[in-house]
Amino acid sequence: METTNSVTMALSAHWLSKFFTLSIGQTIQALDAISLNIEENSFVCIVGPSGCGKSTLLRIMAGLEQASSGRMFYRGSPQSRPRKEIGMIFQEYSLFPWRTTMENVAFGAEVSGRPRAERESLGRRYLELVGLGRYENAYSHELSGGMRQRVAIARALANQPDILLMDEPFGALDAYTRIRLQKRLLDIWEKDRKTVVFVTHSVDEAVFLADRIIVMSTNPGRILTEMSIPLARPRARDNPEYASLVAFILDLLEQQSEED
Repeated sequence: METTNSVTMALSAHWLSKFFTLSIGQTIQALDAISLNIEENSFVCIVGPSGCGKSTLLRIMAGLEQASSGRMFYRGSPQSRPRKEIGMIFQEYSLFPWRTTMENVAFGAEVSGRPRAERESLGRRYLELVGLGRYENAYSHELSGGMRQRVAIARALANQPDILLMDEPFGALDAYTRIRLQKRLLDIWEKDRKTVVFVTHSVDEAVFLADRIIVMSTNPGRILTEMSIPLARPRARDNPEYASLVAFILDLLEQQSEED
């Protein structure tokens, strides 16, 4: 298991670069020499403009993409394939519409062959955790967008991963629902203490959620800076220090865009 200064690392990237070749033959560099460490049980946000490679980096962490050069490690072992210890939640809800919320959440347990009573008990636990215990027999078309996203989170948690990767999970929601789900996610994290890596283009969202923020720039995707968030939770958005952190990161991104 990889450690740095006696701190256990859930994920580590060592000099990752990623190139894509377009259908017209042009090669695009998405990531350039990315090195970072994700501590166990931490909540890390990756923030940056569209096209900076945030989602590509997350997919490499998940084993869904391979780096062109450099290496990704999960607890000190090479990470190059999907594994049950690493769950991923996408922006799209991707629920099975013919299944109830219970059946969606318990899907992983069903595939792994666990008995019905056991997987339903597991499903109920995680539906309760996301505040949807009363909706176990509902279908996705009967739920709001925010509720469907909570089902997706419950389904990922029910697979009991060590690490939860989240790719802009609240991006399609209205502002009020998004804030409610941010608070709900922090409640879940406090109770379950998974390692969370959360990709977002919203600086405000990153400051509200994260222990540590990784700020990326584009053309190609690089790490501009990493910063710990010194504010205690729950965080108040009207706190001057909170506003100052948001402004600092926005200013960093603005300066970078002027240089590109």
